[in-house]
Amino acid sequence: MQEKFQILDSKTEEAKLGGGEKRIAAQHEKGKLTARERVHFLLDDGSFEEIGMLVTHRSTNFGLDKQKFLGDGVVTGYGTINGRLVYVFAQDFTVLGGSLAEAHAEKICKIMDMAMKNGAPVIGLNDSGGARIQEGVVSLGGYADIFYRNTLASGVIPQLSAIMGPCAGGAVYSPALTDFIMMVENTSYMFVTGPNVVKTVTHEEVSSEELGGASAHSTKSGVTHLTYANEIECINGIKTLLSYMPQNCEEDAPSIPYEASNELREKLNTIVPENANQPYDIKEVIEGTVDDGSFYEIHKDFAENIVVGFARLAGRSIGIVANQPAFLAGVLDIKSSQKGARFVRFCDAFNIPLLVFEDVPGFLPGTDQEWNAIITNGAKLLYAFSEATVPRITVITRKAYGGAYDVMNSKHIGADMNFAWPSAEIAVMGAKGAAEIIFKKEIQEAEDSQAKWQEKEAEYAEMFANPYNAAARGYVDEVIKPEQTREKLIKAFKMLENKVDKLPKKKHGNIPL
Repeated sequence: MQEKFQILDSKTEEAKLGGGEKRIAAQHEKGKLTARERVHFLLDDGSFEEIGMLVTHRSTNFGLDKQKFLGDGVVTGYGTINGRLVYVFAQDFTVLGGSLAEAHAEKICKIMDMAMKNGAPVIGLNDSGGARIQEGVVSLGGYADIFYRNTLASGVIPQLSAIMGPCAGGAVYSPALTDFIMMVENTSYMFVTGPNVVKTVTHEEVSSEELGGASAHSTKSGVTHLTYANEIECINGIKTLLSYMPQNCEEDAPSIPYEASNELREKLNTIVPENANQPYDIKEVIEGTVDDGSFYEIHKDFAENIVVGFARLAGRSIGIVANQPAFLAGVLDIKSSQKGARFVRFCDAFNIPLLVFEDVPGFLPGTDQEWNAIITNGAKLLYAFSEATVPRITVITRKAYGGAYDVMNSKHIGADMNFAWPSAEIAVMGAKGAAEIIFKKEIQEAEDSQAKWQEKEAEYAEMFANPYNAAARGYVDEVIKPEQTREKLIKAFKMLENKVDKLPKKKHGNIPL
């Protein structure tokens, strides 16, 4: 028996070495951790249980029979993060470049199936050169098997993807189907076609970093939600992100113990400027309202005219969507609508209540927006809010104009509670434009048209640029002082914690994609 134990120990050690010492050293030289090191730092000490350590590929094509590695280039298993069960796979670039083929894919699919059955998040640590060309179509089939499971798991369990090296070709579609994508600056990249193909087809000269690095995808495409300076920061970011999410769609949003105190926040009284055209930072409002230090922003560098992220209010996890007056005056456009809609749908899928801070002058005008389908894209955000059945509360801090008022979680599309600050202006449009349309003839006929315009602008503002008409109609439940916001929200979310709302029976809706 001792001899058999030695054989087992030998195979275990072989598997743990991956592609060997030289390749591990090469991985470290690039500033990257190995697959096993990543898993070690991600999971609670001693909690990792590996599945499929001794799996090998079954191909003999192109000399693969002489290149067999235990584990076949991916470390899979389960463990805990802060005591909560998670499933994880980590591609091992030291083994055949982390390339995906039949056995490699089967290992990933196995833990995805287990995660679905047991209701726990799946975390993918991606670092792969792509499909294993030597295995041909079974590599492509392996990708499709994973994509199918990503889709089935969507909205059932949280799925997180950390890109920690190359992720190219078909490999990019699995992360794209997951809930959140993280990237490491300067060592990770994603693209469907690489720089060489781009050069051949379009004659563009572009580097991997420029084409699909963390910066490109966090600012230009919006593909990645979060970026980090190094892998340890990325791993810590995964842990933080998970702390705001339930294990699955059947559970409520997580909460931590909280002791009530004086909830008035006088600082909020002075954030919104007297001049309605002057910008301010909505993040000051968010951070002044939620539990100290709890706001965790998502998609920070993409579509900055809308702010989304997780926070805690009286210890309970909430999702926040807020117009940002400090960027493009907080208008809604194509990218901000997409960003907001995606976040709203995630929160709704996983029972995370939604808080909306509204200061929106409307949708961004222009041919670029119209020709690139602002209508359809704006409708995505409208659809997402309308479909959401979680507790939903809106606070109108200043402007709520036109169709954007409707879209930003108005009472008319199912918001549970709508508060407004005294500075709120709820109208079809701003007073200046409205006066020009309504009183056009009077202004033109006046001896001093400018003075007349200003007079009519003031008249319209007094009549409509306030929250009281909306409050009189019941579209706003209460006009509150800014300092009362936190207190009112805590009570309102507490009141809504047992909310039950059902959508009409259907297979699924047809969101305007």
